Amino acid sequence: MKSKALFYHAGCPVCVDAEQKVAAALDPQRFDVEIVHLGEAKERVAEAESAGVKSVPALVMDGAAYHINFGADLAVLK
Repeated sequence: MKSKALFYHAGCPVCVDAEQKVAAALDPQRFDVEIVHLGEAKERVAEAESAGVKSVPALVMDGAAYHINFGADLAVLK
């Protein structure tokens, strides 16, 4: 069974670079990756916060949030 991975970002250059490198590097045999652009899907900001995301880009896997570099604080996306 595949694990779900959520990659949250805001569309900034740091986020786009991380999406291309990090999210794309996940093994598709092990992970179903969903890319969530919080700048376009503001209704999902609360979901990201509940998952432990503090800034984007961030990858959430198996209930743990992994922050990658620093593109934008989640508060600015509200």
